[in-house]
Amino acid sequence: MAQVNEDKLGAWYMYFFNTTFKDSQWGVQGDIQYRNWNIAGDLEQLLVRGGLTYAPRHANVTFTLGYANITTGAYGSSDATTSESRIYQEALVPVKVGSRFYVNNRFRFEQRFVENQDLRTRYRYNLMLNVPLNKANLEENAVYLALYNEIFINGQQNIGDGRTVEYFDRNRAYAGLGYVIKQDLRLQLGYMNQKTDNWGKNQLQVGLHHSF
Repeated sequence: MAQVNEDKLGAWYMYFFNTTFKDSQWGVQGDIQYRNWNIAGDLEQLLVRGGLTYAPRHANVTFTLGYANITTGAYGSSDATTSESRIYQEALVPVKVGSRFYVNNRFRFEQRFVENQDLRTRYRYNLMLNVPLNKANLEENAVYLALYNEIFINGQQNIGDGRTVEYFDRNRAYAGLGYVIKQDLRLQLGYMNQKTDNWGKNQLQVGLHHSF
């Protein structure tokens, strides 16, 4: 990969969805993300991810078993790409603190099949916080503050052919504002700093969150 320009703002455009099967404990969730090294045009990643969810009736947690396909582009003028297939297991634990603080804890374990590399694993923990500003709850027409921090840890250092990576993979810190268009549809705009073992970069994030 060419040397990443850490001063250039990137942009991620994202659609998240989830639904349950009528009144059952089962459902599906996923996301589609178009990530750019710049505002648009220089592909960083195209990510398509989806999974089957299960929410026990007497526990405040949702489990997911899913699959993702990722195409990663090289920084700059090169059109070279790398493909990855990924299986993941996830636990999402929401907690409401007081009357206005919506906290989510997400634990994710990934098995990564990256082109021209050995099987890799990765551990992720994301702490998310949404705080409505003009209403008491995350309801229609609410404007809210959105914060998160996610850390990524590699499960091994050797990735094949004598190549190694550090155990620390990356950290993402985010701050943004969201708007509840209606109870099942939210729009969010924010700013994320991603720091990997080799480079750090700021990203604009535009996300649509859809429950149906």
